[in-house]
Amino acid sequence: MGLRRTDDAWLTQRMADPGTQVLVVAGNRLRPVDGAVQWLPGDQAPEGTLVLLGDADDVVHVAVVVDPEDAPGEPDEWVPLRSVLTAVADRAPDQAPLLMHAIGLAEWHHATKFCPRCGGTLVSRAAGHELRCTQCDRAQFPRTDPAVIMAITHGEGDDEAILLGRNAAWPEGRWSTLAGFCEPGETLEDAVRREVDEEVGVRVGEVTYFGSQPWPLPASLMLGFTGKAVSTEIDVDGAEIAEARWWTRAEFEAAGRSGELAVPRGISISSSLIESWFGRPLDGPGWD
Repeated sequence: MGLRRTDDAWLTQRMADPGTQVLVVAGNRLRPVDGAVQWLPGDQAPEGTLVLLGDADDVVHVAVVVDPEDAPGEPDEWVPLRSVLTAVADRAPDQAPLLMHAIGLAEWHHATKFCPRCGGTLVSRAAGHELRCTQCDRAQFPRTDPAVIMAITHGEGDDEAILLGRNAAWPEGRWSTLAGFCEPGETLEDAVRREVDEEVGVRVGEVTYFGSQPWPLPASLMLGFTGKAVSTEIDVDGAEIAEARWWTRAEFEAAGRSGELAVPRGISISSSLIESWFGRPLDGPGWD
């Protein structure tokens, strides 16, 4: 499908085809309908920056990025990607890569306005996957920043506990696994150890790769790890992290079912890391 990005005749045909599925993105926001992401037929797509997403089940999927001021409906009808992830996970998990792709490219277009070499104006090419300077002809391509996200544990059996933190900007009761960006010259495993030490003062020994997930806001690839703590005393940095603590499975379940504890849900890799440690999905009464 990548070769089709420069095939203007093929793209024109696809956009005239009602079988093509089009996702409208206003800036970097989506407009859910009845709680679900809406896809329009190709021949009903509005004017905007076209982004070819690919095909799924032999159906071509495209995003059209429009200026928020030109978006239909009321401004508050358009919501960030995070607001629809749980619905996507429940109703159409196969759409998640398409949404990540669409929002990632939309955010890149929003953030990349001028040529970094000469300051010239950029125009979209290759179905939204290239920006080319109108003055020096230099091409810009999307970048992805590696970020680590980790489930750190200590203890064994029923006494095993997971380390969760609460960002200073989050509401009371919301917790998640720790995360941070990889620095130049740093291995991913060392990034895990450094971030945990910097944020909460816990030293980590063994680190094991878990999985990955693209996260378009900002342009990141989240690389998931598990790790074993070699110290347990917590000393939060007070900047990014307002609070951190260890949770045994019994404490975690009790607080979750009582509503005192909220953690990421849906298709987020943080949710997958927590569920893998917990041993079962976070569903049923009390987790909804």
